[in-house]
Amino acid sequence: MIRRARCWLAAIALGVCIGPGWAQPVDAERSSVGFELRTRWGQRIHGTFGRPLGHVTELGDSRHQVRLSLSVASIEVADSPYYTQMARGPEFFDAARFPHVDFLSEPYRPSLAHDGGKLRGKLTLRGVTRAEFFTLQPAECARPGWDCDVVATGIINRANYGLSGYRLALADRVRFTMRIRLKNEDE
Repeated sequence: MIRRARCWLAAIALGVCIGPGWAQPVDAERSSVGFELRTRWGQRIHGTFGRPLGHVTELGDSRHQVRLSLSVASIEVADSPYYTQMARGPEFFDAARFPHVDFLSEPYRPSLAHDGGKLRGKLTLRGVTRAEFFTLQPAECARPGWDCDVVATGIINRANYGLSGYRLALADRVRFTMRIRLKNEDE
């Protein structure tokens, strides 16, 4: 009876019912994670990470948790092989020493994916782990993640993670934008 009630509440919040303790993988083909840097003279540099990996887990107490992993070697910067190599290189994300950027959220209520708000968690970048948050936009559908993207943005200070290269040319903030989809239950 309790399991049915929990499923029913999840069905209301997300429009799905997979059952307690489920882990739903991120659909790497339909998800994207990008970043934006600004030069000191106002130019915007846009980059993307290829194929984000991760999953959303139901924790058994009706809260959820998301885990994402991004390959630094997959970074591409807006049609620029030069900027792509710089971003992957030792002065910036350093793919050779730190191959992944990881995020593990704090547990959250499933309504956050629908209503929007702050998703707090731990970001690990260049071997440094810090508490950060991403702001989720209100969903544009009844089943966010399945029928529409879960859209989140966050800004970090790159000096906090040792991204100290090119300080004269690049501003201190890095803006991340995520558009996350989950694999359909029947896949």
